[in-house]
Amino acid sequence: MFREEKLVEQKVTYSIFMDDKFYIIENVPARVNPETGEQYFSPGTVEKIHNIIHSQLKPVKTIKTPVFEFV
Repeated sequence: MFREEKLVEQKVTYSIFMDDKFYIIENVPARVNPETGEQYFSPGTVEKIHNIIHSQLKPVKTIKTPVFEFV
């Protein structure tokens, strides 16, 4: 028996590590499963995320992030 999955429209923070750089994009529209936290993005949103990452736009802020190794 399948349970009906309920998704809520929210703004989320999307992060990705690509080409030796860590990118954080805030206020990304997503459909979120409140039980699992799983996020779903429309194809248009995914395309815009890729455009932001590959553009030469100046970020709204830059943060310094420590990196640890799990040993």
